[in-house]
Amino acid sequence: MNRLRELLDDARSRLADAPREAVGETVQPRRLFGIARAPKIVPHGEAWHLGVLLLTPDAVLATGEVVRSRTPARRGYTAENQRRRAELAEAAHRGGYAEGTTVHVGWTAIDLDAVARGEASGPLCLVDGEPMVRWSAAGAAQPLSAYLDERIELLRQPPEGA
Repeated sequence: MNRLRELLDDARSRLADAPREAVGETVQPRRLFGIARAPKIVPHGEAWHLGVLLLTPDAVLATGEVVRSRTPARRGYTAENQRRRAELAEAAHRGGYAEGTTVHVGWTAIDLDAVARGEASGPLCLVDGEPMVRWSAAGAAQPLSAYLDERIELLRQPPEGA
C-alpha cells in the first residue's frame, strides 16, 4: 500500500504545474411543474488525465468518457452513438462548462485500500506486491511506475500535432 501511495504522491508532485481537465458528474434535475428537464453535467473537480487514470489531488479515478462541451443545436445523426455523445456534450454545456471545455464523465473511483489488499479496482491491481495497471480488461498488466512515467511525460510534452 505504501508503494502505491508513494507512486501516486510522486506523480502529483511531478504534475503540480501541468494542465488539468474537468471532471463532471451527470445529474437529473428535478421536474419543473411535472415536466422532466434534460440532464446536465455539473463540476466535480479537476484531474490530470493519465490514460486510463484520472489523478486528482486526493483520489484516483478510472477514466470513463471524454466529451467537449458544446452549445445545444439541432443536428441530424446517422448513428445512435453520435446522438448520445452530442447529448453528453450538450449536458456539459447546460451544467456550466464553457464551449469546447474537455469534461470527463462516467468515471469511477478506484479503491486504493482494495488494491492494497490484493484486489483489483478499476485498472489497478497488485502483482507480487508491485502496483500494476491494465490498459484494458483483456490486456496484460504493466508496472504502474513505468506507466506513470510515460503518461506524465506525454502530458508535459505532448507529441507535435496532438
